[in-house]
Amino acid sequence: MTESPAVQTTAIGSSDAGADGFTHLSGDGSARMVDVTAKTPTIRSATAEATVLVAPEVLEALTGGTVPKGDVWAVARIAGIQGAKKCAELLPLAHVIGVHGATVDFEVGEGRIRIIATTRTADRTGVEMEAMSAASVAGLAVVDMVKGLDRAVELTGVRLLEKTGGRSGTWRRDDAEHPAAPEAPEAPMSPGAPVDRG
Repeated sequence: MTESPAVQTTAIGSSDAGADGFTHLSGDGSARMVDVTAKTPTIRSATAEATVLVAPEVLEALTGGTVPKGDVWAVARIAGIQGAKKCAELLPLAHVIGVHGATVDFEVGEGRIRIIATTRTADRTGVEMEAMSAASVAGLAVVDMVKGLDRAVELTGVRLLEKTGGRSGTWRRDDAEHPAAPEAPEAPMSPGAPVDRG
């Protein structure tokens, strides 16, 4: 049995790095939630995407509204918004933060549905994981709705496209297929944005 590497002691509850510089490890090497109590809430946003790969006949059913389980777009959109709100319940060290805005939209292309999810908050930490959770869960909802038509349906390409706010400011992925959503206005975001079906 190998011994654990030596760790540097850091005050438990501090927002500074713990064992070997890892913020999610305490001085004794155990997992911890980073303490963000002292941070000032700021407006933050994040946009993520996921892709569902489907057979041509499934795309036809989706765009024609003939999927036997019903309205795939409505179910997936609500599932994605719910996924953003449930993020902290799924990820053990994620902070419980207010998801103050969430949108989930779709782009239909050849053999694929691209899901774009944007989340916003005015809180002490960012909403990157909430955006990726939204994209992922929306994608899983699409898979669940069409798997009876296409057993080979595949969820792939979950990734962050953009984040804004916080100490590190704005970050955008250079190789995104499309630019991430522009920074939203201060008004709450509408979860009922229209579906782009190509």
